[in-house]
Amino acid sequence: MEGRGVGAGAPPLTRALTQGWLGALALLGTLVLCHGLRHSGRPPHHSHVHCYGAGELRDGEAPAHLLGRSLRWDHYVPVQLVPQLERLQETTGHRRRHRRHHEHACPTLQLRAGLHSEPNERSISPWRYRIDEDENRYPRKLAFAECLCSGCVDVKTGRETTSLNSVAIHQTMMVLRRKPCPRPASPGLVTFEVEYIRVPVGCTCVLPRTGR
Repeated sequence: MEGRGVGAGAPPLTRALTQGWLGALALLGTLVLCHGLRHSGRPPHHSHVHCYGAGELRDGEAPAHLLGRSLRWDHYVPVQLVPQLERLQETTGHRRRHRRHHEHACPTLQLRAGLHSEPNERSISPWRYRIDEDENRYPRKLAFAECLCSGCVDVKTGRETTSLNSVAIHQTMMVLRRKPCPRPASPGLVTFEVEYIRVPVGCTCVLPRTGR
């Protein structure tokens, strides 16, 4: 007995449903083929990347619409200290050249003079600030803390003791990282990605780690 397909002998309702399903499958296949042709040659997962030219960026800064109210970098101490450090460098730059080899020496704590100095100077784990500059980061300049002592300062003698260790305290900060746009974008275009970095903001004293 030969198999019978859906032909003229089939009920009208069965023939209509079968033809409807076949038509839908053909239409779906056509749409998938057109979609593949339209996106062929494009790199995947890059349709959301916004690229910027040099004319859209002012003085190397990030685009204005990325610097909204939620990204208030001026609330971060590492950003607030940069103008002050730059002014200090301008006024003391010539003196720093002559005493550069003493910059990282652990200072002797002057108890009387310390009452009128900054917290980083009268701390028993003193630190200084330097400007860290990265052209591909926004903010481009940040104030990084550097510990001046490997140990800590004894409050009785004012001199360094190795019974405690100085370690840096870090703050996690969100920045924008400038990167080249993925291909096939035109050469010279850049994009910005969110990045979280650890910024040293001060130093503190801790117990030394034991050899156990």
